[in-house]
Amino acid sequence: MIKPVRCILRRVLVAAALAAPVLAVAQGAYPSRPIVMIVPQAAGGTNDIVGRLVSQKLGEVLGVSAVVENRPGAGGNIGTQAAAKAPKDGYTLLMTISSSQAINPALYKNAGFDPVKDFRPISLIGAVPNVLLVNPSFPAKSMAELIALAKAKPGEYQYASAGNGTLNHLLGEMLNGMAGISLQHVPYKGVAPALNDVLGGQLPILFASLPSSLAHIKAGKLRALAVSGATRSPVLPDVPTLAETVPGYNGTLWIGLFAPAGVPPDVLARLQEGMARTLAAKDLRDKLEQQGVELAGTADKPVTPEQFAALLNDDIAKWARIVKTSGASVD
Repeated sequence: MIKPVRCILRRVLVAAALAAPVLAVAQGAYPSRPIVMIVPQAAGGTNDIVGRLVSQKLGEVLGVSAVVENRPGAGGNIGTQAAAKAPKDGYTLLMTISSSQAINPALYKNAGFDPVKDFRPISLIGAVPNVLLVNPSFPAKSMAELIALAKAKPGEYQYASAGNGTLNHLLGEMLNGMAGISLQHVPYKGVAPALNDVLGGQLPILFASLPSSLAHIKAGKLRALAVSGATRSPVLPDVPTLAETVPGYNGTLWIGLFAPAGVPPDVLARLQEGMARTLAAKDLRDKLEQQGVELAGTADKPVTPEQFAALLNDDIAKWARIVKTSGASVD
């Protein structure tokens, strides 16, 4: 009886040894379960809209579901902190915007994360310009006229923002410094109430992202004087850039995907390759462009992760200077 048992045991061990490589490959294959993209802003905003479009296509490319999880709060810090502390396995990613990743470290006394050390860039998706908007009753019909009015009556004109230290606040401060004017900042608790008061004529001026304001512009409820990016928006080709009146002005909001630092190199490379294929898809590109997103790179030549990292570093330095000049700070 002993010999058959030994034979059976030997066959079991041999079979297990042969199966081990196959099992290891199956367990190590990435991805093998759903991917979560943390969006550190509320549902319905620009980053959320872009995140949901991108996650759906990335899931198709990688063969698993990819879902957005909104974790808003503290200007994006809560969700960003959660992503930084997530397991380093590639199944929790961060879909974020430059105002959270590049501005918050200078704006908050303790943002709770390091935008460079705690993350690895996967893909720059694109840029979303802000638009300098005025109520239709406002007398200025161009940036040159607005600047002339502001210089003639220093401190008299006000602009609304979504709150202290938000991008649309700092865009106004940058305009003040570069144009030599003194528009007065009025912070609101979010872009919606700020937008509503400019629509209602309580305040005359506002910076707002293109996706959040495009319908009002097309309906004639707001007048677009300029876009904040370096080039005109294809969605608003007749609206000049601020740089056409204020040389050197460029305040574009970018959107990009990051992984927590510590994700294995092969997993990071898989994600980077998957996002390159995702952003090459024409149907996705069309949908993003319809939202006013200016896509980074081209379908066959996306922005590299190294170029994205360089952009992040440049923006961190740029916005740190603007935050310091404005005196903005959040505890």
